[in-house]
Amino acid sequence: MRNALVDWLAWHRRTQLPDYAQLLSRAQAEMPANSTPQRVCEWWGMIGSRIETGLDRAVPALADVMLTLAPQQIQHIERRYAKRNEDFRNDFLQADPTERLLASIKRAVERAEYFYGKLDESQRERVARSVAASPFDAELWFAERLHRQQDALQMMRRLSSGRADRDQAQAALRAYADRWTRSPRESYRRYADSLVQYNCAFAAALHNDSSAAQRQIAVQKLRGWESDARALAADAAK
Repeated sequence: MRNALVDWLAWHRRTQLPDYAQLLSRAQAEMPANSTPQRVCEWWGMIGSRIETGLDRAVPALADVMLTLAPQQIQHIERRYAKRNEDFRNDFLQADPTERLLASIKRAVERAEYFYGKLDESQRERVARSVAASPFDAELWFAERLHRQQDALQMMRRLSSGRADRDQAQAALRAYADRWTRSPRESYRRYADSLVQYNCAFAAALHNDSSAAQRQIAVQKLRGWESDARALAADAAK
């Protein structure tokens, strides 16, 4: 597994980071102008396609690992799931609806300020209204999360049983990735699609509401990421 990780990271730095750097450069060029929900969704799609490329490259090595998992290792993963689910409940499923909403608003403001710098009071109020109007449903997300975890555990147990070969393991992993990207549950697919559309509009409105100084902070953030990507790619080429 360690060798596979080293190989994947070397491939990623050599072939993917230059592409990321170009994408970040394009984002900088667009940052000073206003945006649209459609353009934000286009960016979301471009990012998603690159994540899929990275995952697809990892499938052969992951398949080899899946075929060798011991029952106690799968049990360890199950316990990690349980711990992360408890963290999720604490962060997203507060019993008091008002407390839950305030936590969501706080996360949204922190994410915006990480990218644009300090928001003024009117901007914070607009973020709060947008979050309150969002179709985001933490309980629905949590239920889907549990489905995916059980799906993953069942796949691991099946592949590690000794009755699957490498090709079958790779096919199973790719099928799981497809189910992760697009849920087999129609109701969740409809919800996820509506949430993406809302978030694209939310992000565009937030950007269009930002000042020139805030957009420059975002440009500097993107420039720093581009510089990091180019430096890592150059180091891999040595």
